[in-house]
Amino acid sequence: MKAGIVGATGYGGMELFRILSTHPQISQITLYSSSRAGEVYEEMFPRFAGGSRHELQDLDPEKMKEEQDVLFLAAPSGVSAELTPELLGGKAKIIDVSGDLRLRDPEAYQQWYKKPPAPVETLQEAVYGLPEWNAEAIRAAGVIANPGCYPTASLLGLGPVISENLADPSSIVIDAKSGVSGAGKNANPLTHFAHAQENFQIYKVNQHQHIPEIEQQLSVWSGDTRPVTFSTHLVPMTKGIMATIYVTLKEKKTAEELHSLFLKYYESKPFVRVRRPGDFPATKDVYGSNYCDIGVTVDLRTNRVTIVSVIDNLMKGAASQAVQNMNLLFQLDERTGLAPHPVYP
Repeated sequence: MKAGIVGATGYGGMELFRILSTHPQISQITLYSSSRAGEVYEEMFPRFAGGSRHELQDLDPEKMKEEQDVLFLAAPSGVSAELTPELLGGKAKIIDVSGDLRLRDPEAYQQWYKKPPAPVETLQEAVYGLPEWNAEAIRAAGVIANPGCYPTASLLGLGPVISENLADPSSIVIDAKSGVSGAGKNANPLTHFAHAQENFQIYKVNQHQHIPEIEQQLSVWSGDTRPVTFSTHLVPMTKGIMATIYVTLKEKKTAEELHSLFLKYYESKPFVRVRRPGDFPATKDVYGSNYCDIGVTVDLRTNRVTIVSVIDNLMKGAASQAVQNMNLLFQLDERTGLAPHPVYP
C-alpha cells in the first residue's frame, strides 16, 4: 500500500513515519507540508538517515486522494477540518490524528477547540477509532477519527465498568498526568526545560478539549452519563500518560470480581494488558509501544474503584493506534507492523 502523512514534522508524524517505514504492507510513504515543501526529510531529521530519501510535497488534495491508499492527517487542530472534505471521494482512506473529527457536535468543537468545525456531513462520516471497542465499524469505515491520548487511556480504563452499568456516572474523577511531548513540538513557557524540569503542574483546569470526547464515548456505553471531573498535569518526563480513575460502584464488588470483568473484556485484545490483582502499571511499562496497561482494585470502605491506566501518549495515544486502525481498515491483523515489546529503560 501507499501511505501519505500530512504533518510529518511533528512528534506524532515522526512516530508515524518511523512505524510505517518498517510496516510490511507499506511500499511507499509520501510526506506533505504546506510550508516546507521541497525540503528533504532525512536532512531535517538525521535520525531517519540511512534509508530512502523523502522530499516534502505540497498539499494537492485531488492528487493525494487518488495516489495514496491511506492518508494520515497529523497536522495541528484546524487543518484537518478544512482538508478532510477535500480528500473525500477518492480511493484513499483517511485517518485523522489531529482531533478535528472526534466530536460529533460541531458546536462542541467550536466551544472546546476555539476553531471552525468540519462540515457536519464529514463529522457524520468519521468513525471513532478506539479499536478495542469499535473494531467492526472501523473495518467498514472510510474516515477514522483517531482518539486523543488522554481519552484513550481514560476510556480503556472506564469501558468495562460503564458499559456494564456498575458505576455511578456522577462520581467519575479522572486524575491524569502526561509527559511534555503531549504539548507538541513547538516550545511554550509550560514545556520550557527550565520550567518543566523538577516541576509538577496542573494545566487547563476544567477546560481541556479532551473532556467532551471522553463524555461523548461514555454516552455511547451508557444512557445515564454525566459530566466527568477531568484534571491534567504535566510531569517532567518526555513521554507517557497515567490516568488514575476513581468511580463509585452502585453495588458491592470485590477486587477479584472487577479483575475478572476487565479480563472478560480485554483478554482477546492484544494491546490491552490487565494486571493481576494488586499490581499496578507504570508509564515505563508501555514506553515506545502500542500497549495500554491497566490495574484495578476497589476500596471496600468507600465502595470506590481505582483504575490505573497507562499508555505512551505518542504511540497508543497517537501514531501506533493510528496504524492499528489502518490495519483494521485494510483487513490486516491489527498487530501488523507494531513492535511486540516496549522500550526499556
